[in-house]
Amino acid sequence: MSEDPSKAIAAVEAMRPDWQLVGSLMGGTKAMRLAGEQYLPKWPAEESDSYAQRLSLSTLLPAYAETVQNMTGRVFAENIALSDDVPSRIAAIAENIDRQGNNLQVWSQSVFSLGLSHGLCHILVEHPSSTGLRTRADQIALGQRPYAVTIHPEQVIGWKHDGVKLTQFWYMESVTEDSGSFSVDTVGQIRVLVPGAWMTYRKNKARDEWIMHANGLTSLAEIPLATFYTKRTGMMMALPPLLELAHLNVKHWQSQSDQDNILHVARVPMLAISGIDDDAFQLKVGTSSATKLPTGGDMKWVEHTGAAISAGRDSLSDLIEEMRMAGAKLLAKEKQVTKTATQAEEEAATELSPLETMAGQFEDAIDQTLQFFAMYLGESQGGHAQVNGNFDTDYAPETTLPLLLNMAAQGRLSDESLFAEYKRRGVVSDELTWEEEKQRLADQGPALGAMNDGQSNAI
Repeated sequence: MSEDPSKAIAAVEAMRPDWQLVGSLMGGTKAMRLAGEQYLPKWPAEESDSYAQRLSLSTLLPAYAETVQNMTGRVFAENIALSDDVPSRIAAIAENIDRQGNNLQVWSQSVFSLGLSHGLCHILVEHPSSTGLRTRADQIALGQRPYAVTIHPEQVIGWKHDGVKLTQFWYMESVTEDSGSFSVDTVGQIRVLVPGAWMTYRKNKARDEWIMHANGLTSLAEIPLATFYTKRTGMMMALPPLLELAHLNVKHWQSQSDQDNILHVARVPMLAISGIDDDAFQLKVGTSSATKLPTGGDMKWVEHTGAAISAGRDSLSDLIEEMRMAGAKLLAKEKQVTKTATQAEEEAATELSPLETMAGQFEDAIDQTLQFFAMYLGESQGGHAQVNGNFDTDYAPETTLPLLLNMAAQGRLSDESLFAEYKRRGVVSDELTWEEEKQRLADQGPALGAMNDGQSNAI
């Protein structure tokens, strides 16, 4: 038995290597350089100074981070919509959901991005202390209300559950405290949550142990924590859904470093001298100097053939294509049977892409968060949210728009459908409607090209 709250449970330890990998990739070149030999091993017999220089010149192609960003952008192609069953007080909270000035749309993108990169993340609903306040009206008057806190998976230390609900959850957090008129200290502490109560622990450096710092009660009979999964493997456990892409990105990082190094070597020719054994031989090299060689001596510049450079370049190109394919798999349609038994009898299995499924799971996490808001506020329900994303596999306007325009010109696609497709691809503003645009077209009259066509026909 461990009485040390900082010791992570086995399930967390098992996920940490993957989190460290994707976290470094999300951090870009700087984070990958800080990881050093973990992702860019030393060559055999490579000097430390040479390795340090090679590492400092290595740059990361941000394939993993940009894929996460692009996929997140697809999910939030349109604003999240709150249903009519969301109470007005909760809808007002959504305008500043985390008390950091972020509305539901902005906050949701950061949470989804974290869940997509790491496989899961957690949303804790907090409420300021109401000590000394007698009524809910007092809380409203002082602006006290619940808010959402995003818990990074790497903060988590452990949890307990009874098979259905969490019975304990603890994680590492940082708080700031005033340490002077113009300075603050950052203090690390462990927060432990149980149904109806919380505790914080801080480390006593003198005794080298964690001791309880503060505790309190909550008005809820459960832990107000919603977990968003993108590739769930168990209770509070998941794998990063783009893990294979992450490994390919690391491989590209290493190969790119090799390629840059060989280019550096190949660009600097070496001077080779043969047929001379005299140690006293004086060599002069320069554009305005000449070297006299003894009889039988030879001197020439030796350059790289370039074959390895071409092979390395081809290998990097292949890796980029493999990464593109690995990222695009989130958009590939697959059969998903996620309905209840009653729904399964009434409807056929729906084709959903993994990304679309993740968007649905995120909706569930938001709904849970809204429900925790309702529980704190004494509302009967929190309501629901709807994520309206774009999950099409072919969404490149430069290739699809000419095809759509050609279909419309041939009479195989209506003008209204063409307008909708342009709007869906972001070419036309979301604020425009077809009815309004059709009226504007009628008011402005026929286009010049259409008038000329009419005159030609008349003639």
